[in-house]
Amino acid sequence: MTLISVFTMMLSSCSNFNSIGGCPDAEIEWIDMVMINDIKYEHHFPEPADENIPIDFEIGRELGKVDYKMADSACSNHKMKNGDAAYLEKGTPIYEIKGYPTALVVAANDKVFVADTNLRAKTAGDLYPMNKLVKNIYIESTEDGSRIHTFSQPSKNKFLDAWYKLKLEDIQTLNKEGKMEGKRIFLEFELENGVLFRQLYWADSNTFHNGAIGNKEIKDVINHELSMLKK
Repeated sequence: MTLISVFTMMLSSCSNFNSIGGCPDAEIEWIDMVMINDIKYEHHFPEPADENIPIDFEIGRELGKVDYKMADSACSNHKMKNGDAAYLEKGTPIYEIKGYPTALVVAANDKVFVADTNLRAKTAGDLYPMNKLVKNIYIESTEDGSRIHTFSQPSKNKFLDAWYKLKLEDIQTLNKEGKMEGKRIFLEFELENGVLFRQLYWADSNTFHNGAIGNKEIKDVINHELSMLKK
């Protein structure tokens, strides 16, 4: 009976392995992402309130092509490498966006992908080199993602001036230390071309989800703009 049980489990495992293209995992819900030049980029889907905001961008030179489509092929332990994409088909070209550094954004299949992970980046400014490219910063509802406040232009400028200096720390270490717990604030950045992406900020520890550790200027600006919500 023991042998029969083991054999049955092996058959079941093989069935699961083959049913999703060679992975023993359950079907994976990938984030829409692509990796090139050692930077992982993500496509940010707009919130319903943002869907009518036009995005205007012009592609430049080709940076490379997708070599591997992860969806339906890669397992959950797959480590991304250059040329990998979650949903883009193999052979899809990846382009720079004119007027914007490739360290910040790239384009593929008529979509914009924003940098998410860059191991060469030491500061928030290295990860998001968006000097003079940000149109607005918004505070969003943590319940439904809707916009509830727009930074004043002086506050936006103060925030960005301080942002570039913030050091990036190891995310796993910060998580273990409890720095990514407590009161959460959603900040949304709108670039001049209409591209939007979100930053999650923990007010208690002055920490962002990308590992950036805020300074006094960052904390003061965010607290000031939060106080405007009460008026």
